[in-house]
Amino acid sequence: MATDKTMEFMQIAMKYLPEAKERMEQAGIEVSIESLQPFMGLFAKAMNDAYELGKKEAGENN
Repeated sequence: MATDKTMEFMQIAMKYLPEAKERMEQAGIEVSIESLQPFMGLFAKAMNDAYELGKKEAGENN
């Protein structure tokens, strides 16, 4: 996974983190940045897969 893309994905995740944290806390799930850290890598992998799929589909449409 390209480091620059990973950083972009992390920036996207951080943009939505406050909303996600609020929703989890409303659901009774205690959340801290430390507890979310393992999931950030998983999020980056999912975003990379989505990015690669979009790139592939864009190439098929040209």
